[in-house]
Amino acid sequence: MTVEREEYGGPAGRTRSGNSDWLTGSRITAVHGVFYRPEGRAGEPEAVEFVIDGGQSVLLTCTSDWTLRITAGTWPLLPDWCVPANQWQHAPLSQLPPVPYEGAWTVVGTLERRDGNGEVHEAVIRCEEGDFVVAAGDTLAVRFHRH
Repeated sequence: MTVEREEYGGPAGRTRSGNSDWLTGSRITAVHGVFYRPEGRAGEPEAVEFVIDGGQSVLLTCTSDWTLRITAGTWPLLPDWCVPANQWQHAPLSQLPPVPYEGAWTVVGTLERRDGNGEVHEAVIRCEEGDFVVAAGDTLAVRFHRH
């Protein structure tokens, strides 16, 4: 997975080793959707933020062409594009399981699925307990598949 800075488009976060497994070994302590509140919480989030042990986070956002943009997050702050901020909120995703007893999901690898243009349309974050699957569309679809 490539993490880029929101404003510059350059690399941010962990140094990559040249493959998509840069998140391997990280511990995910929380997963929150970014919701536009006037539309209610009934639908899918506009983005999803994976909070990493130590205070960093990774933000996966749907773009207008239904691809994923993967950037460094700003947890616990909302992303800069949440304007006006009082109409947006972070919220847990009810369809995901609770954090494991150990307090975090341990990442064992990642996978990016790309479209015909080489753009990421689905990201899989593989953990010891199961896989988080984030798919782009009109909004994001986030699922967890237990092993």
